Amino acid sequence: MENFEFFNPTKIVFGKGEIQKLESLIPYERVLLLYGQGSIKKNGVYDHVKSVLKDKILFEVSGVQPNPTLEKAQEAIDLIRQEKIQFILAIGGGSVIDSAKFIALGVHYRGEAWDILTNRELMLTQSTPLGSILTLPATGSEMNCYFVISKGTDKLANGSPLVFPQFSILDPSLSFTLDQRQVGNGVVDAFVHVMEQYLTFPANAPLQDRMAEAILLTLIEEGPKSYMTNDYNSRANHMWSATAALCGFIGVGVPQDWTTHGIGHELTALFGIDHGRTLAIVLPSLMWVMRTEKKEKIKQYGDRIWNMKVESDDDVKIVIKKTEEFFHSLGVPTKLKDYGISIEVVAQVTDRLKKRGFAPMGEREAVTLKKVEEILLGAIE
Repeated sequence: MENFEFFNPTKIVFGKGEIQKLESLIPYERVLLLYGQGSIKKNGVYDHVKSVLKDKILFEVSGVQPNPTLEKAQEAIDLIRQEKIQFILAIGGGSVIDSAKFIALGVHYRGEAWDILTNRELMLTQSTPLGSILTLPATGSEMNCYFVISKGTDKLANGSPLVFPQFSILDPSLSFTLDQRQVGNGVVDAFVHVMEQYLTFPANAPLQDRMAEAILLTLIEEGPKSYMTNDYNSRANHMWSATAALCGFIGVGVPQDWTTHGIGHELTALFGIDHGRTLAIVLPSLMWVMRTEKKEKIKQYGDRIWNMKVESDDDVKIVIKKTEEFFHSLGVPTKLKDYGISIEVVAQVTDRLKKRGFAPMGEREAVTLKKVEEILLGAIE
């Protein structure tokens, strides 16, 4: 096992009706409500929050998009500075929470806010405190310090320990108004978050492996039920699994990949494909192209998750097929052709990676541009 440091200060408040505790969780007077396209007004969450926080001075920024933009974040940054707002409450899914984190840092950075994404050498020392009410289980942003922001056709990620939410309220019943597409995408997103930290190479970290496998098995068991119905227990298990997938504890002391996300972000930026769906496109092809480098963990994955022995390339194909079938059970396609995208995508994505100063990706830095080409070619059909 590799050396590691682990820190996660986010308080989780889980269960039905826990919004009632919101006022006691925010010891500030001037609060920004940050939310998306207005679904929280349709499902009653907006009115409930305003009722609970009736003694606070509330400000609002709405319209955060599924791929949160710099422009919308800058609108909130300007408002917080102007009104001396003390706390950000993000209400929504990962996009809203990601945006809140970026805003929290941007308020206190006096240069161009986009620098926070492009300059990893910045010394960021202050942020506005934030909390969240989760309505879409997927990204795990409610219990980590990472964020992804878009500017035009650029989609970049970063993180800072300054932007862990102080608390996150997780009420599974708040997700009941989601459509099936959002639920299916969320299950896939959580599943691939685990795979990025698990499907690498053995690091003599059996506890992390077993915890990762527990999340994968729970998502396989509960994900389709969460997708098909508003069963509270299935949605609760889905929600908690998505949080556990990226709150840090399964990734400590082990190698991590993140190639699937790196390529997936480019597909979203270029073609507007939902984030979770890009992951379902890339992961199966990556597993095949990188099967030699990942052979030991693919064997373990096949054995412990799909109850099969992986001894040949044909067995690897079966494991990949089972993974794809799971994604299909959630209504999520796994090929670029399903989105009308053909071979031109290979040059488009690799050119963007080159311009971005591409360095080999993956747990062994073995995913070269040539490997990216192979992964994309394998993902077409």
